[in-house]
Amino acid sequence: MLLCMNIGNTNISIGIFNGENLVSKWRLATDYESMPDEYALKLLGLIEHTDQNVKDIDQVVISSVVPPLTGRWVEVAERYLGQKPFHIDHESVKSIKVAYHTPEAVGADRLANAVAVNHHYGLPACIVDFGTATTFDAVSKDGEYLGGAIAPGMRIASEALFARTAKLPKTEIVRPPTAIGRNTTHAIQSGIFFGYVGLVEGIVNRFKSELGPGTHVIGTGGGVDLIASGTKLIDEVAPWLTLEGIRLIFEENKKSP
Repeated sequence: MLLCMNIGNTNISIGIFNGENLVSKWRLATDYESMPDEYALKLLGLIEHTDQNVKDIDQVVISSVVPPLTGRWVEVAERYLGQKPFHIDHESVKSIKVAYHTPEAVGADRLANAVAVNHHYGLPACIVDFGTATTFDAVSKDGEYLGGAIAPGMRIASEALFARTAKLPKTEIVRPPTAIGRNTTHAIQSGIFFGYVGLVEGIVNRFKSELGPGTHVIGTGGGVDLIASGTKLIDEVAPWLTLEGIRLIFEENKKSP
């Protein structure tokens, strides 16, 4: 049993794999104030409500883009799970070449996504990850992680709008009934939803023109279902892609001498 964890700025995604099967999965809100004992209480409580047993977890693998929280989760793994975690970074990636000019600067989650897409969907590929930021990653037909684009996430953009406008109400971001908003709430929803659909389609089309024919487009992250409902450019929706990539990278390193 393998516990994989992706520590992001907004969410922490956690999954338990039994072999290749993702048997349990959760998303926790990233809380910069929580101490290791508090995180452990949440994790153990979640595992307790599954068919898994904490004692059956053989290894913990961590991908993190939030250094202040990495050490806290290491402590959770060591104290409560009895495991010293394996950390994902650019040097642990074996199945694709990281051709980014500064490979150490690429988020481990983005590399995990690239590895998972290479394994399951084929290349070339464009990966769109809807998280705190909306990231676009390109993997060439030759198996090279080339880089990508980073845009503000939908949540960041909407919070900035509400904070900077005195008369616009804070609104739930859902797909509105029409693009033309007939009231303020629908107008805000239209601007954010269709604005992000347009952003995704614009960048994805540029990536496809540079990557060449046959480019697969895979969407992932907590917000993927919402945006995917508004565009036909996303070929596959894989909300837990990053966890699968973390598992694959760990397996690659187990096999390496």
